[in-house]
Amino acid sequence: MKAWIKLLRPHQWLKSGFVFVGLLFGHAWNDAQLVGQVLLAAAAFSLAASAVYVGNDLVDRERDRQHPKKSRRPLASGAITVSAALALGGLCLAVAGLLAWLASPSVLAIIAAYLLLNVGYTLGLKHVVLLDVFIISAGFMLRILAGTLGVGIAPSHWLLLCGLMVTLFLGFAKRHAELKALDGHAGGHRQVLDEYDPALLDKLIGICAAATIVSYSLYTVSADTLALHGTSGLMATVPFVVYGMFRYLYRLHRHAGGGDPAVDLLTDRHLLVAGGGWLLAVVWILAG
Repeated sequence: MKAWIKLLRPHQWLKSGFVFVGLLFGHAWNDAQLVGQVLLAAAAFSLAASAVYVGNDLVDRERDRQHPKKSRRPLASGAITVSAALALGGLCLAVAGLLAWLASPSVLAIIAAYLLLNVGYTLGLKHVVLLDVFIISAGFMLRILAGTLGVGIAPSHWLLLCGLMVTLFLGFAKRHAELKALDGHAGGHRQVLDEYDPALLDKLIGICAAATIVSYSLYTVSADTLALHGTSGLMATVPFVVYGMFRYLYRLHRHAGGGDPAVDLLTDRHLLVAGGGWLLAVVWILAG
């Protein structure tokens, strides 16, 4: 059972939290129908993501055997057979499609776009430098769109911009962590890593971190935000974002973090406090 759970990577379902952004910042939490649709969309994305992880592990199982940590994955280690993994992935896809359809046809279309994007990524786009990280970011952005356009909530342009910047930050940090972990053998595991180097990634990460902080800060004080929420209190949540970004950079450079954002967030107390404090502060301010 442990191997099956590990294959599905349920801790990665934390990424489906991006689906709830529209519900939170769109003041739609009092609409029971919208809440139900967003919950279905989040569940559909979680299962679709698990299906994608199963597919990636199937394709990359030989390369994963060269990685110090990924070699312990169920398919790379032989704990689960290929046929069993295919059956599990197919089941996840079927249930994800049903839940997405129940949420709305638009959510189903967005889930389909997410799956097609990941097929392209697995079949070759992951070897294109820079584009590989933009595709990872696009997966997060589709989650935001599923929880906004997919259920009839108009997305904020500021939050879309902030979402793009923070997900690019996480993607480049992941490449930096992989490059460091593989120590000279990166290309044998992930071909595109031969096109990156620590100096380039440090610059890209710094740009994305700064853009995230600036775009979120500007969102909290923009005229549209003040008109929508009727308060300038969101500015008080900026320190949580800044501290969280700085803590993530600290873990990346000093504690071999950054390889898996979900694991970092769930295991680091500082990130937990920063993330939890930000969420509680936002809910308290928006709820008046």
